[in-house]
Amino acid sequence: MNREQEFSAEDKQILDLLDRGLSTEFPNPGRVGCPEQSVLRGMGQHKIPLSEADQWLNHFSSCSPCFQDFQRYRAEATARNRRVFPVALAAAAVLLIIGGLFWLRSRPVVPMATVTLDLRDHSVARGENPSEAGRVPLELSRQAKHLILDLPIGSDEGSYQLALLKSTGEQISSTTGMAQLENHTVILKTEIDLADVSPGLYLLAVRQPGLEWNRYLIRLR
Repeated sequence: MNREQEFSAEDKQILDLLDRGLSTEFPNPGRVGCPEQSVLRGMGQHKIPLSEADQWLNHFSSCSPCFQDFQRYRAEATARNRRVFPVALAAAAVLLIIGGLFWLRSRPVVPMATVTLDLRDHSVARGENPSEAGRVPLELSRQAKHLILDLPIGSDEGSYQLALLKSTGEQISSTTGMAQLENHTVILKTEIDLADVSPGLYLLAVRQPGLEWNRYLIRLR
């Protein structure tokens, strides 16, 4: 029998005693044969197992003062548990919130992984050098992982090739993507990895397979 089962058995015996009116019918003003208050307190607080408390439960049958003390300690323990549980629950909730805030603050700041570039106002004639056309460079983070391009008006849907070029025309990296019409704009979405590329000015070349490149001035930061 575990402690919970013992306490359930103890409760049954106590209720049986209550049915016999032990709280008032057996005065013992001299407290003859009574256990120490620490024993009564331990029984009332369920700190003494039933196997050890059994002899004193029998004593209750002839001593109302002990039974009253036991009931008092039992009531105090019950009231204390009712007070402690909400406080402990609230404390646990506070610790959980503090831990969550600490975790959030300790996380490294990750730059935005998705970058959108609007190419509609940066159209250049095929073969034209965008730096010579006096174009303001578009800003692109080296931390970008997902690239979304708003293609110039008149662009077709379908497969596209993209390449990052040095000003000399040397290709640094390349990728591919699919373009679709969304809200009257042809949107090209692709994956890109520029983490190992040094900051500076570059050319972003975009074309459909078999056609000439359109190039856009890019400032990588």
